[in-house]
Amino acid sequence: MPNLYRDIFRAPGAKGFAAAGFVARLPIAMAPIGIVAMLSQTHGEYWLAGAVSATYALTNALVSPQISRLVDRYGQASIVVPATLVSVIAFTALMIAANQNWSTWTLFVAGFFAAAMPSMPAMIRARWTEIFRGKPELNTAFAFESSMDEMMYIAGASLSVGLAVSVFPEAGILASTVLLTIGTAAFIIQRSSEPKLRSADQRATGSAIRLPAVQIVTLALIFVGAIFATAEVSAVAITEELGQPNAASLVVGVYAVGSFVLGLVLGALKLTTPLQKQFAVAVGVVALTQVPLLFFTGTVPLLATAVFVSGLAISPTFITAFGLIERRVPESMLTEGVTWVMTGIGIGMALGAFLAGWVVDNLGPRHGFWVSVLSASIALSVVLLGQRLLSGRRMTAVPDPATQPAE
Repeated sequence: MPNLYRDIFRAPGAKGFAAAGFVARLPIAMAPIGIVAMLSQTHGEYWLAGAVSATYALTNALVSPQISRLVDRYGQASIVVPATLVSVIAFTALMIAANQNWSTWTLFVAGFFAAAMPSMPAMIRARWTEIFRGKPELNTAFAFESSMDEMMYIAGASLSVGLAVSVFPEAGILASTVLLTIGTAAFIIQRSSEPKLRSADQRATGSAIRLPAVQIVTLALIFVGAIFATAEVSAVAITEELGQPNAASLVVGVYAVGSFVLGLVLGALKLTTPLQKQFAVAVGVVALTQVPLLFFTGTVPLLATAVFVSGLAISPTFITAFGLIERRVPESMLTEGVTWVMTGIGIGMALGAFLAGWVVDNLGPRHGFWVSVLSASIALSVVLLGQRLLSGRRMTAVPDPATQPAE
């Protein structure tokens, strides 16, 4: 049986940009929680820490697709370098402002400009697509990237908090900024694998978010992202209620590990089922596996088992989602299309954390998983209702609403 993972890394430059890209994307997980860990210690106010972190996260969610849109038009090196430079300078200013107790408004301004950090997962997937467009190896590459995203969230968040607590408050953000600088530089200097720019007559106009396929996948993954965050919040609350707060890291870890492993397995298979149907099946499994979370939370082993099962289909969902984007959006706006999906996941995680926190505070820790069940049901409904639109061919242009006939 051929080893598809070995095959994809035989491509020239693949090992280099994949390794650099993993380092460069760690700050995606490190920065938001690092801001909270830093400011909660330097200022002693969790509301302030959360507000600055939210400013960064929400601004990045809005700005990142626009940066990726420019990348599709002008190239990765031309846009990623200045955007990363702005982000690095802003993170540096944020650390100084926190350490020197500057005025509160400076924290928000620094957090706002730090959000210029580009979407590295989208840049990496664009390079894989340039190499394997139309080939079965692309599914394997996307599976590998989805698994690396899982590892990013596991390793990044833990590293950021651990450094901030055990070394000094700014250590998490400092490490994040250093990794962002080194990883992005190592990624960008590898020009041979950078996607080629399309000529003006080959470029689609408008924004990728106007494409129905991008809208459906992004909306569905908002609710899948909410599931991801709810599992973390609820696991922390339940283990604390059980008197074993240290077990929270174990529970959250097995959640991501299950998804990581199944994602790698899926990438080693050559499935012939249409991607939109694979997407529906994956989201359907996600919805089904959330139900045991409502009942099996009496002990840490039971909770860990239920959480492990509930996370199995998360990575396959991401793999098929990105595969759909690659096949449905114009080639000249792939980076923007992928970034919109990543943005949807991020918005969903923020929304899920907020809703789960509210439910836990008002109804009790064991009720937090109702947010997971409801979110999964909505995600499945979106995917099922959008099957016809997701089954279409690749768009060669973005429809202009002004030219569409009135209904």
